[in-house]
Amino acid sequence: MPRKPRHQKRVPLPDPVYNSVDISRFINRLMRRGKKSLAEKIFYTAMDRIHEKTKEESIEVFQKAIKNVTPLIEVKARRIGGSTYQVPIEVKPDRGAALGTTWIIQYAKARGGKSMVDKLVAEILDAANGTGSSVKKKEDTHKMAEANKAFAHYRY
Repeated sequence: MPRKPRHQKRVPLPDPVYNSVDISRFINRLMRRGKKSLAEKIFYTAMDRIHEKTKEESIEVFQKAIKNVTPLIEVKARRIGGSTYQVPIEVKPDRGAALGTTWIIQYAKARGGKSMVDKLVAEILDAANGTGSSVKKKEDTHKMAEANKAFAHYRY
């Protein structure tokens, strides 16, 4: 039994514009080399363009995109008796949202386009509509878990 108490998860301060912790986390993941002001500029410009394109509240489109990309189940490698099995496990909501934001940013960077703002807008809109690379990644993760359902009894 550990002597120290369990580590408390840090919650970042909500962002100043939308007052949302999720957006603050997204901006922190978007940030590179400590340049937070640049990451904020990219994100808020992208949100303005989303509002112009869809005529909807950009925060709702963003939350819908995150919801569409968040996986419910994933596979984890587990070594048993000399062989490695891909064991399906449920994803906790915090980890699911983190994976979803990471995938959106990763596939936005991989897109062809002029600026990161344009790429981010395209990826968020695609994710909100249920298409795009990040949604495909979620579906692939679910398919992988479904294919390895036989090893579910090896769960932790």
